[in-house]
Amino acid sequence: MALQYDDQNIFARILRGEIPNKTVLETEHTLAFHDISPSAPVHILVIPKGPYVSFDHFCADASDAEILDFQRTAAKVCAMTGVALDKGEGFRAITNAGAHGVQEVPHYHLHILGGRPMGRMLSTA
Repeated sequence: MALQYDDQNIFARILRGEIPNKTVLETEHTLAFHDISPSAPVHILVIPKGPYVSFDHFCADASDAEILDFQRTAAKVCAMTGVALDKGEGFRAITNAGAHGVQEVPHYHLHILGGRPMGRMLSTA
């Protein structure tokens, strides 16, 4: 089954400038911005500008330049927000994919959460 990208999803609309955001960092291939409903003191979303649905889709189909830019931007965001291990106490990076991953927006995005202990990631139930 081929992935269908919905160009009306909220992140696509943010990328087109139709919906405002609180930008943290923008590069040629990546946008990082504050989550509108933060789950931690630091909660930044990092998204590629290309039409990728999920982590695996991005890794399989994005160009080397897009992948490198995305990863380096995520690292810069960790440093800028004070959660990187060289200055802070750490962070959690989360991406969700599909129904079982409880993905809410069908555009690949990485949550960077920090500023407090995050607790266990999953229950064993």
